[in-house]
Amino acid sequence: MLTIFTIAAFSSTLLGGLFALKFKDRLHLILGFSAGAVIGVAFFDLLPESIILGGEYYGISFITSIMALGFIIYMILDRVVIFHGHRHEDEIGDHDRRGLLGAGSLSIHSFLDGIAIGLAFQVSNAVGAIVAIAVLTHDFSDGINTVSMIIKNGGKAREAFFWLLTDACAPVLGIISTLFFTLPKQSLGILLALFTGFFIYIGASDLLPESHHAHPTIWTTAMTVLGIAVLFAAIKLASI
Repeated sequence: MLTIFTIAAFSSTLLGGLFALKFKDRLHLILGFSAGAVIGVAFFDLLPESIILGGEYYGISFITSIMALGFIIYMILDRVVIFHGHRHEDEIGDHDRRGLLGAGSLSIHSFLDGIAIGLAFQVSNAVGAIVAIAVLTHDFSDGINTVSMIIKNGGKAREAFFWLLTDACAPVLGIISTLFFTLPKQSLGILLALFTGFFIYIGASDLLPESHHAHPTIWTTAMTVLGIAVLFAAIKLASI
């Protein structure tokens, strides 16, 4: 069963990214959906899971503080380390690095998804299956998000495909890694809270503004709402 879910996680992420590459001429709509999907994952998946896993050991205020810390850390990386701001065309290097930061964060999140699946199967096959289905619900959008981060920041299709493969392989490597260690629930809860902050920043401060830049706001807004709704519905269905 674990092998089946491992293959499914890889395939779902890959298909999502290939979809984004095929329809990259409609990138503003894909970015709108991607923004909603990232925000949906943060609020409906990562944050609740971080509270469930870490709530036994930490107060909710501490967990939400870690979430805020994640937002601040990503903002500093984005604006200081990568020198992002009001870019000019000759600052393409900074633009590229911003895409790599976003795609890298999404890939690390996918790796943690794999760890969550592997650790859940250590508890029981039933628990593992539930967690795996929950992860699969947003793997397709993870592929879309990864490709979107690279393409919108000036990356080529080949570079986007490389990061798509990285993101698709990440949960597989995460699952395999759990054959060699166990991670305390409180530590996993803190990591998920940190990534909640990362994803809120990526969705609200990066993907969302870029999606309606020089495009009709009404359609990109509708796609963002659709992205949030799809992730909400998928995660709720997976938890039944």
